[in-house]
Amino acid sequence: MAETSLIDRLFDVIEHDIVPRTAAGVKKGNKLFGAAILRKSDLSIVVAETNNETENPLWHGEVHALKRFYELPKADRPETKDCIFLATHEPCSLCLSAITWTGFDNFYYLFSHEDSRDSFAIPHDLRILKEVFRLDPGGYNAENAYWKSFALCKLARETPDSERLGKRIDRLSLLYEELSETYQSGKGGNDIPLA
Repeated sequence: MAETSLIDRLFDVIEHDIVPRTAAGVKKGNKLFGAAILRKSDLSIVVAETNNETENPLWHGEVHALKRFYELPKADRPETKDCIFLATHEPCSLCLSAITWTGFDNFYYLFSHEDSRDSFAIPHDLRILKEVFRLDPGGYNAENAYWKSFALCKLARETPDSERLGKRIDRLSLLYEELSETYQSGKGGNDIPLA
């Protein structure tokens, strides 16, 4: 069971560090996915980023965060094994691979692939997993030799403080619903192949 303080900190990072970047990115036509990398030792942020597909369709929130992470001077960049990887949404196949190739041993996410499809009208994660890899929702190995993944909603439900954490999830969901409405209303003018 994850500690309530860790879940609270990850929710704080989403709300105060990722959401503002994402709001600015969505106004430019980018999707609403974001990520952050934190030190395990003190949960301080190393980098927080958001989707930047209007610049490059590969700059998903997670991949863009990794790009920024590796742009840090080596002396300022912690080892990936000493970090927590946080994604606002369950990583797609591109981002799962990027997290793996960069050596992270974990990632946490708030919204599932099904949420991306059903709540945010972005079905590509599940379509690609099905069409390319023949995987049904949840079909990838969430704990493997490379990393272990953690669904924050599930972790929050398992804590003694589940009611309060549930209210935080509701608040974050409302923020992302607003971001989704902005993205969906403006996506026709962007130059993203899988908008």
